[in-house]
Amino acid sequence: MTRKGRIFGGLLIVLLAGLLGLWPLRHAMRRLVGRLRPRASVANRVRQFGGEARARWAPYLDAVGLSYPPQQMVWVGLKDERVLEVWGQGDAGSWVHIRTLPILGASGTLGPKLREGDRQVPEGIYQIESLNPNSRYHLSLRVNYPNAFDLRRAKEEGRAKPGSDIMIHGSNASVGCLAMGDEAAEDLFVLAAAAGITKIRLILAPVDFRKRALPEPLPERPEWLDELYDQIREELANLPLPSPK
Repeated sequence: MTRKGRIFGGLLIVLLAGLLGLWPLRHAMRRLVGRLRPRASVANRVRQFGGEARARWAPYLDAVGLSYPPQQMVWVGLKDERVLEVWGQGDAGSWVHIRTLPILGASGTLGPKLREGDRQVPEGIYQIESLNPNSRYHLSLRVNYPNAFDLRRAKEEGRAKPGSDIMIHGSNASVGCLAMGDEAAEDLFVLAAAAGITKIRLILAPVDFRKRALPEPLPERPEWLDELYDQIREELANLPLPSPK
């Protein structure tokens, strides 16, 4: 049977299940039909959104004298400030602030992610693991949480399920991820695809330690948290405070 035939058959079953009141079957068939739909590639999405995204980046890059895409980048997600800063490395090796994007949706409180279902946005030093051109939230960039530090601490404390599937994505609502809105997700997705995800270092911090200390107390404060926050402070110390734009 052709792909079109499978999709048509799946839709017919979903319709019949709905008419007969078979809600679990209808839900399962919806997921099946979703898997049968044609899947876009990263290259497809770059062709679709790349022109407009690059045009939106142009004035920011021109203002700081960087070419597109920057060869090395640091992205800084500040949970309390609800912003994502994008930094690029200039020819002299110094870091230049390119742009600050608002975080439109993020759940949880200040403090690290410890377990699956705690609704926390992670805190630490991460990488972009992959790009998802078929996200339920328009486009998404997968964060490599849990990283080696997270897994080591979870093992020490007997936490078998530290959580996973942390994304930077479109839409304006999220549970444990950073929802940036669809247009900003396009900009970040296209930029990451152009530069290469290995060229991006991601810092997720509870607050901007360049400006202020962490408010006390936190809902949970593991013994190793000071070590983690010292690492984040050290990373942020390489980046000057952004100038107002």
